[in-house]
Amino acid sequence: MQVTEAPILYSFRRCPYAMRGRMGLWSAGIDVELREVKLANKPPELIEASPKATVPVLDFRDGSVIDESIAIMRWALHQNDPEGWLSGDDDALITRNDGPFKHHLDRYKYPTRYPDEAGGDEEAFRLHHRAAGYEILRDLDARLADRAQLCGDERTLADIALFPFIRQFANTDRAWFDAQPIPHLQRWLAGHLESDLFKSIMPKFAPWKAGDEVIKFGPASAA
Repeated sequence: MQVTEAPILYSFRRCPYAMRGRMGLWSAGIDVELREVKLANKPPELIEASPKATVPVLDFRDGSVIDESIAIMRWALHQNDPEGWLSGDDDALITRNDGPFKHHLDRYKYPTRYPDEAGGDEEAFRLHHRAAGYEILRDLDARLADRAQLCGDERTLADIALFPFIRQFANTDRAWFDAQPIPHLQRWLAGHLESDLFKSIMPKFAPWKAGDEVIKFGPASAA
């Protein structure tokens, strides 16, 4: 019987794209060899696998890679989708999250990175983008008023794809976020933060370098 090596997953623990990639793989029951990446010192093996050198990257060891987080999720779930996540593959929600919402999130969280756009008033710039991002959150809150998750009563791909980014927005100023009148979204976020799935994909690992001991990551390895 031929034994196929697990694919390599280049990841960064706190990156929202990497988080959703790990959650997709975990839900699908796919174990990987995890290589934690320090973004300020990316290993050459990552750059060789995917020249754009962003995480996550799923390297199948045969020259083929998947280097987009949503594509990793969809690939994994097409192998095995025990919770039926693909029923909630809502392209409109994901596109708005990865486009306009991420645009505002970056400028709210990291205003110093955009001095030309800020025009000398960094605080006004930050608050403008917080307000614009919040409008999207208000829409999600309304969507959650009559359902537990974004596409129904059970979590699906859309929930997991959006959750890490909403977590990041909330954590930028948690006191402010918690004070906003978006109770359905706050309840939804709290549930995902407390989920066994999220806790399972968030252990801390030292940045990987060639020669390090292999880190097996996934539900079978954790059992």
